[in-house]
Amino acid sequence: MFIGEYCHNIDTKKRLAVPAKFRADLGKKAVLTRGLDNCLYLYPLKEWEKLAEKLARLPITRSDSRAFVRLMLAGAMDVSLDRLGRILVPDYLKEYAGLDKKVAIAGLYNRIEIWDEKKWNVYKKETSQAAEAIAEKMNELGI
Repeated sequence: MFIGEYCHNIDTKKRLAVPAKFRADLGKKAVLTRGLDNCLYLYPLKEWEKLAEKLARLPITRSDSRAFVRLMLAGAMDVSLDRLGRILVPDYLKEYAGLDKKVAIAGLYNRIEIWDEKKWNVYKKETSQAAEAIAEKMNELGI
């Protein structure tokens, strides 16, 4: 399970160190893809396979389904953790998420999100200000 928030740097060779706490659950190989809210999602292979199966069952006759599947699958990249626990972030994913040097890494149960640090801080501030309204909506969903 992935929980917590960490700040790391992408080095000049486009490598990003995965927090040590996440490495055992992530494994040696993972999948990095475009996420929502202009961040990246990093999935362990087992979780990625579950998601990919669900995406494959979406109706191709619906344009919104096709668009979401393309976002997630066409943007995906297999990544391997090196001996120091780093992954290589391809240029197209760096550009998508607007990643520069400083990034925020957030554990979200079955996936890891990778954000530009400035965007993450803005997102957290906005979300914190709307916490009560969000909580009411979650109550409607049974949470």
